[in-house]
Amino acid sequence: MTVELTMLFWAVVLTFVQMLVAVQLSTMQVGLPTLAGNRDGFAPEGMAGRATRAHRNMLENLPLFAALVLVVQLGGLNNELTALGAQVFVIARLVYAVIYVIGVPWIRTATWFVSVIGLAMMAWAVWAG
Repeated sequence: MTVELTMLFWAVVLTFVQMLVAVQLSTMQVGLPTLAGNRDGFAPEGMAGRATRAHRNMLENLPLFAALVLVVQLGGLNNELTALGAQVFVIARLVYAVIYVIGVPWIRTATWFVSVIGLAMMAWAVWAG
């Protein structure tokens, strides 16, 4: 399996773990009966809210990453740049999730930008390939 596909697997695992963390923190905040209900008007706060927002942000970025991995794979464009870009994306997203949940704003934004650089590295390799 290529580095890019391996990183896609780990990105999916990270997304799943982020969901579990958000659910667990929300459950600790309001209890299972509230979460099992319709949750009309429920907005998690504190760490639960940050975990939920970090997960949603990952859900917004995962399709971009997956699409780039698929283009790289199907186009036979795997190279050192695409592999490094995939690794940068996944590692930055892991760091981003942790930083977001604990609540470090400026470093969180910088880390998000690093993950975008990983995507750009992959896109550049596709464009140049």
